[in-house]
Amino acid sequence: MNIVLAIASVVIKEMYRRKDFYVLFVLTALITLLSGSVNFFGDDKIVRYVKEICLLMIWVSALVIAVGPAARQIPAERENRTIFPLLAKPVTRAQFILGKYLGCWAVAGISLLVLYVFFGVVSGWREQHWPVGQFVQAAILHWMMLAIVIAMVLLGSVVFSAPSVNWTVGLIMVMGILFLGEHLNKVAGRMAAPTGTVLTAIYYLIPHLEWYDIRDLLIYNQKLVPAWAFCLAGVYAAVYTAFFLSATWMVFRRKPLSV
Repeated sequence: MNIVLAIASVVIKEMYRRKDFYVLFVLTALITLLSGSVNFFGDDKIVRYVKEICLLMIWVSALVIAVGPAARQIPAERENRTIFPLLAKPVTRAQFILGKYLGCWAVAGISLLVLYVFFGVVSGWREQHWPVGQFVQAAILHWMMLAIVIAMVLLGSVVFSAPSVNWTVGLIMVMGILFLGEHLNKVAGRMAAPTGTVLTAIYYLIPHLEWYDIRDLLIYNQKLVPAWAFCLAGVYAAVYTAFFLSATWMVFRRKPLSV
């Protein structure tokens, strides 16, 4: 476990030195400007609209920060040939993958913490309403969703030839699931076999990332997600994360290390 944590810490330090965190700072500043205009309009609908924009920016920035680093971790180690001394220490390929994963997931979690805390403080100060529980649930569910995304992108990093291809395909898949995933079953019900059967199978096989999107809970100040649903979402994320990480290990252990 110490080896895994050591690899994860290296990933975190590497991300700190890169420009990924600058994106976080810029988007945080933009969120400040948008949230600062809430009291200026004095209209509930506009307030909700501004909050929706801020939360959308949080989701976009979190995806960029999560997908980008995960897509380049393994290819960068192979290209720089640093993977050879790393695996000769000895470090197993499973420890290598798990360390990279935990590092990327930790970076995503730190980013979410900064964004949600900042947005929650500014929003609460402007509206004089502090839904701490809702913000905590939204941030944790968002982090659960990113656990699946990062594991899925790591699998792509050992399948696709270039990080840019993996980055593009990963984002397209994530956005497709978020916007279209919940509608596949409805569309399949209106189509004849075998197309409808294929769409139904895809609906039940893909990870439903949209289930973790509870932005409306914050925008409309709704009640907390029930504890049973919250725990079930954690189990669901853990199962898909384990599946993608296992698939990554199975592909990576048979893949030659030389480029």
